[in-house]
Amino acid sequence: MSMTSSKPYLIRAIYQWIVDNELTPYIVINCEMEGVQVPEQFIEDGRIVFNIAEQACRGLNMTNERIVFSASFNGNPMQIHTPPSAVMAIYAKENGRGMVFTEDDDDNNGGDGESPSSNHATTSTEGEKKTFGKPKLTIVK
Repeated sequence: MSMTSSKPYLIRAIYQWIVDNELTPYIVINCEMEGVQVPEQFIEDGRIVFNIAEQACRGLNMTNERIVFSASFNGNPMQIHTPPSAVMAIYAKENGRGMVFTEDDDDNNGGDGESPSSNHATTSTEGEKKTFGKPKLTIVK
């Protein structure tokens, strides 16, 4: 059975978790992916980082198909558009906690959850990163 990508749901959930903890949500976007519309002069190494806190952007709308918001760059307002598949990470500025996505995490192609690398989550605490792979069940007697 084909399922939709879990990535947009995870992005929204981590965003809400960060905001609920009164921290500042940041997203990292891969600017080389199709459908990304960002100010090109601020792209570094094919990526751009945005503060998506309510105070930093306007009209934040995160759907399964796109993330859209308005932000000011050098005093000039600009509309930002990105598909969730281009989001590389979402994290709290203050402590770095959040989620880093791999290309395989955009599981809408096939979406049966059977890909060996489709269920990875990465957490970081003060510079230490841990990656957790696909869960494994063990029978205990």
